[in-house]
Amino acid sequence: MMSPNRDARVDFDRSQRIDMPEAIYCAGKTTDQCVAIVAEMLDKGDDAVVATRTTDDQRSALMAMQPRYQSEQAWTVTWRHRTPTNLKVVVVTAGTSDLPVAGECHQTLEALGHDVELIVDVGVAGLHRLMSVLDRLRGADVIVAVAGMEGALPTVLAGLIPQPIIAVPTSVGYGTAYGGQTALNSMLTSCAPGIAVVGIDNGYGAACVAHRILGPRQ
Repeated sequence: MMSPNRDARVDFDRSQRIDMPEAIYCAGKTTDQCVAIVAEMLDKGDDAVVATRTTDDQRSALMAMQPRYQSEQAWTVTWRHRTPTNLKVVVVTAGTSDLPVAGECHQTLEALGHDVELIVDVGVAGLHRLMSVLDRLRGADVIVAVAGMEGALPTVLAGLIPQPIIAVPTSVGYGTAYGGQTALNSMLTSCAPGIAVVGIDNGYGAACVAHRILGPRQ
């Protein structure tokens, strides 16, 4: 079923095809367009609704809608979360500055019905901090590692634990970080085998990879 919306054609059948609903990417849209699309998805659909990359004005308007949002984090607002499963994802950040991207991932995963734990500020500049949370990481089904600067966190993790690791480079960093390009290249050329890498600042995409790894709802 396609949407008759003038500015967007919502793909209501996506959940049946790939077990993930279409998300609303709010960057570049007006507040009115975002509200209209979310309203249509809430009215005509029955799956989770995820709006990402919202501005302050968009977020305020979306959070004031009825039915009210279920949760919001960073620039992501979600409604009608799926029933939680016993599958766990740990989202881990190298630094506190990586939280907006990690929050987008965390919020999306919760909407898709996963148990999510967020561990913040355990980057390689202080390896003792990472080592102190390894037991928590080993309890996950999938790890999402979010890091800027030189992007070394996923490589270190991949040498310590066996879980699937999704690496998310962020645009955080000084000088030759080049807006996340250095972290991206570092993750793509990691010497640790089996790391999956998404694009710069793509917390939403990392959540979708994790969801696919965990498999469709039974």
